[in-house]
Amino acid sequence: MRVELVWSPQAGDVQHRWLELEAGATIESALRGCADFTPPPGELRVGIWGRVRTLDALLRDRDRIEVYRPLTVDPKEARRQRYAKRGARIVSRHRPKAGGG
Repeated sequence: MRVELVWSPQAGDVQHRWLELEAGATIESALRGCADFTPPPGELRVGIWGRVRTLDALLRDRDRIEVYRPLTVDPKEARRQRYAKRGARIVSRHRPKAGGG
């Protein structure tokens, strides 16, 4: 079976590799089978198609394994900082438009 492994060693750098694995392979065996992959320091968090999974989760053909880095900044705070730099007003799509109805 064929699966895709995606990881980001550092901000702005995304790596991906297609791996050929035997049926019944797990996430852990896929990570060990990729010579280019170096696990990030700390706890290893992985998922399949955006859903967090354990290392012993079984893989299916065409799965996308994602390795998640720990967040360095709260996403809401990062957004505030980006908009503060630009000098633009933060507009939420959940906020009602001015003028009512």
